[in-house]
Amino acid sequence: MKNNQADFIMIRAVEDGVNVIGLTRGSDTRFHHSEKLDRGEVMIAQFTEHTSAIKVRGRAKIITSFGEVESGNEA
Repeated sequence: MKNNQADFIMIRAVEDGVNVIGLTRGSDTRFHHSEKLDRGEVMIAQFTEHTSAIKVRGRAKIITSFGEVESGNEA
């Protein structure tokens, strides 16, 4: 990877069972890594030469250099 300062994101689970899935770069987008977080757990992830997207399934707070957003249902 040419740039040592790749973007990081922080994901904090608001409920048990939040899935964080890393997706690959290239002509075929595929899952290459997944983690399950329980309430209160935090994961710090980085975009790399292999990771072009990160999917979050479940209620979580996602913090990036662009701001904060919450995923999941707000019921």
